[in-house]
Amino acid sequence: MEQGQYLTPEGLVMLENRLLDLKEVRRAEIAERLRYAMEEGGDLSENAEYEDAKNEQAFIEGEVQRLEEIIANAQIIEGGSRTDMVVVGSRVTVQEKGSKETEQYMLVGSAEASPRDGKISLESPMGRALIGLKLGGKATVKAPDGDIVFTVKKIE
Repeated sequence: MEQGQYLTPEGLVMLENRLLDLKEVRRAEIAERLRYAMEEGGDLSENAEYEDAKNEQAFIEGEVQRLEEIIANAQIIEGGSRTDMVVVGSRVTVQEKGSKETEQYMLVGSAEASPRDGKISLESPMGRALIGLKLGGKATVKAPDGDIVFTVKKIE
């Protein structure tokens, strides 16, 4: 991963906290599990607890490396820098064609995306459709059930 990841200041703090937890808490827990499994004796290749702990250790080390790269290459975005056009960091209120309800999304980088929390990646179909639109602009998103058309109602 050489390109920078877009992160909000809050997203950067979230990733830094996750990295700290992995380095200071999870590594120690895994080391303890490995020590305990080795104390049980016997052939380590037949020790399921040891194998499980080694697999988890590999996952944690990979996650540490991934998070360190994201943080090192982070491009911090400030929300609300533009209100005339949808950009990374914008909070966008949209209305689906044929619906009276509106939905609000914040466009963020993929490392911070959480659709459940209303944060969508600019690389997602919805993010790509919204980026660059102005107030009243229409975004067409290809979905399995057909195209969905959204109208931009507000940009913050």
